Amino acid sequence: MSLAFCGNENNSVAYNVDGGVLNNGCFLDALNVVPHVFLLFITFPILFIGWASQSSKVHIHHSTWLHFQGHNLRWLLTFVLLFILVCEFAEGIVSDGFSQSLHLHLYMPAALAFIAGITSIIYYHNIETSNFPKLLLALLIYWVLAFIMKTIKFAKYTEHGIGPRQLRYCITGLLMLLYGLLLAVEVNVILGRRYMCYADPTEVKPPEDLQDLGVRFLQPFVNLLSKATYWWMNTFITDAHRRPIDLKVIGKLPIAMRALTNYIKLRKAFEDQKLSKETLISVL
Repeated sequence: MSLAFCGNENNSVAYNVDGGVLNNGCFLDALNVVPHVFLLFITFPILFIGWASQSSKVHIHHSTWLHFQGHNLRWLLTFVLLFILVCEFAEGIVSDGFSQSLHLHLYMPAALAFIAGITSIIYYHNIETSNFPKLLLALLIYWVLAFIMKTIKFAKYTEHGIGPRQLRYCITGLLMLLYGLLLAVEVNVILGRRYMCYADPTEVKPPEDLQDLGVRFLQPFVNLLSKATYWWMNTFITDAHRRPIDLKVIGKLPIAMRALTNYIKLRKAFEDQKLSKETLISVL
């Protein structure tokens, strides 16, 4: 079986664009590859060089940082996006099985989109760690391009009578929605951090706990994936297997989790309740 992006049966009629480029399914899939190639081309040098994680603005001793607006939502949407992209890749493989030659356009864009999705969340994590939001401009452009390409593809499916009864139509609609939501999250970061289109960007300092070398409990500060899997504790668990641990190794709790902090909160709540009760009794 020969290899071709658009297939080579019927004398390569798949490459015919007399009806317009956007009306040719293969060329439309090729256009959908552009955003993912753009993201990989832009972000890989930054990730490999390590500029995002070694910014001169980083003055913390831990490999964690503050969270941008919509942090948890971005991670959840990315997980869903990766799952839908796996479904799109599987659908393309199954559809290709009914063709005489290989049609790479049926599943290659999904494979590249999956790689780009993983790259986007790794890139975002590095930008968040370095607290250098201006580098998120690459992600903003990527979400815009991906959303536009999926919208065009969804519209063309509708125009040619491909409806909800076909899996590729539903998958394309879901991807269009997810890219749109991720774009909205990115715009929300711009509005919150004001790192572009504003004369006075918002400067956000890291939590005080991250400045303290004695604080080892980082659960409140790590990303959503690390919170769910306790990945940040790997080093601590490895050390515990090698030698007995003591209080110095365990370190201090963050300020918000210390006994004094909780005592102050509890006492304030108690005093408020006591005052409200005395006020109620005096009124009666």
